[in-house]
Amino acid sequence: MSICALQKATLVGLTEEKAIILDQLQALGVMHIIPLSAPKTTATPVEHLAQGVSPEQLHGGLHYLLSCKQKRKQVLSERHFDLPAVVDAVEINRTKRLTLVERHDFLQKRIKDLQPWGSFVLPAEEDLYGQRLWFYLVPNYKMKEVECTSLPWQLVHRDNRHSYVAVISKHEPELNEMPVVRTHTGSVPLLDLKSELEDIEVELETVEAEREALTRWIYLLQRSIAGTEDHAQLAEVSDQTLDREQIFAVQGWFPEERKGELEAFADSCGLVLLIEQPDEDEVPPTLLENPTALAGGEEVVQFFQMPGYRSWDPSRVVFFSFVSFFALIMSDAGYSLLLGVILIFYWQSMGQSATGLRLRAMGAALAGAGFIWGVLVGSYFGAQAPFAWLAGFKLLDLNDFDSMMLLSISIGALHLVLGNLMMAWVRRKSVQALSSVGWALAVFTALIGWVQGFHWLHWLFIAIGLCLVLLFSSAQRGWGLKRFLDGLLALTGITKLFGDVLSYLRLFALGLASASLAMTFNQLAVDVAAALPAIGLLFKVLILLVGHLLNFVLTVISGVIHGLRLNLIEFYNWSLADEGYAFQPFAKREVSPWIT
Repeated sequence: MSICALQKATLVGLTEEKAIILDQLQALGVMHIIPLSAPKTTATPVEHLAQGVSPEQLHGGLHYLLSCKQKRKQVLSERHFDLPAVVDAVEINRTKRLTLVERHDFLQKRIKDLQPWGSFVLPAEEDLYGQRLWFYLVPNYKMKEVECTSLPWQLVHRDNRHSYVAVISKHEPELNEMPVVRTHTGSVPLLDLKSELEDIEVELETVEAEREALTRWIYLLQRSIAGTEDHAQLAEVSDQTLDREQIFAVQGWFPEERKGELEAFADSCGLVLLIEQPDEDEVPPTLLENPTALAGGEEVVQFFQMPGYRSWDPSRVVFFSFVSFFALIMSDAGYSLLLGVILIFYWQSMGQSATGLRLRAMGAALAGAGFIWGVLVGSYFGAQAPFAWLAGFKLLDLNDFDSMMLLSISIGALHLVLGNLMMAWVRRKSVQALSSVGWALAVFTALIGWVQGFHWLHWLFIAIGLCLVLLFSSAQRGWGLKRFLDGLLALTGITKLFGDVLSYLRLFALGLASASLAMTFNQLAVDVAAALPAIGLLFKVLILLVGHLLNFVLTVISGVIHGLRLNLIEFYNWSLADEGYAFQPFAKREVSPWIT
């Protein structure tokens, strides 16, 4: 179990030293803060932020600059860097550009709509003796209706779809007098709109040039992110402490193994420290702890559903099962080697962050397991082994439907048996654990009976398992009707369990589809080369490159989606009862502070 045991700590100190103490506590980075008071303000005070800049402003400005196509040489020295001034300049530029772009798009559409009408200035009402012009965009097939109207009209322009009609009338014609509603052309002449559009385009070029000039600060803005977020988090925690005149208190969860660090911190700062174990009705956050080589499963778990504090950590199970499922779906040693080459290309860049290191280790496991399984099934880009000694390692045949179906169903059944056993372990203090044991017993026995042929002993153990589900699925105390009805309702899960086991057949189906598609491209390339002796070789190479690249992409996507689906839907449904929330340490992100 890799869910860290947590304890609750309460620190009490003098209010006059609160800012210093909280800053040092943030540097220690061991506590997940528990709010002791409601936030006093809805927003972080500007004076508490890093130079008056919020993380949201900084992230928004950076995103705006990074999306600029042309970037200037980066400034590395901080001598002339004024964070608030740069962020303000970026925000002003972004707002101005947004306004100009909106106006530019409007003018372009308006000019496009008015172009068929030509450039004209609407006459004053007295020039037409009180009459006015009304404009209509009429589909060509409705022009017969216009010709029947008694209103004076003139055809201004016609294209392959519409006729542009101008009508003279003192009042807007009634809906039944014209076949369509009128078109609003506006009172600004086309020439004026074009002139304004030209001015807007010139101004946009100036704004884009200013934006490009501001991109020289991207590096320093990125360096400012950690410090800005630290100041914002410090201000937030300062707002959540319990203040009573001359003293204040801050409370939070911390890992049990870091108790010594917290005690040393309290002693050095002259603080009162109270450490408590979590009560039964308390829900501490979940802190997962896995070795880096296996922590890729932790990334998957945190992305989908964080297990509860009193549950179990499925990270390692998810890691190994996802790697295995991906390999079964890939079912090709050549594609796995290609995946390994891509991983090697990004190896160094992925090692620059903790998440990258975890995903890199998982990627290596995926490529390695896929290669081993590909060798066992003897598939190399859909072809046979290129060397005779490699062919000797082929132990399985993807075209042996019976064996592959048996393997897929067995994997699915055992995966769900493991899930139910882990659920039983989580419920070990409750009789409901026996219902999970019952499901595991029924599934395992049914699997053995299916493989060996059913015997009366198999049916007996299946019946025992289902009886455990019937009797111990309810949380009700006693043996009343409510418990029996809850048990009957739980037994309806048989159909769901059966469907979940069969869902693992996708491992065989997708693996077979990938191998079949690879062989199809190979055969197609050979046939084309034979049919076209001269240029056929070029087409053969193109078919192999495009075909296998397409199949590789589809296989990787299928392996990721369906490998995760079997873990996070089928497996999770039988192994996790509750959802938790992640441990968020009150810690500094900035390695070496440089923002004051």
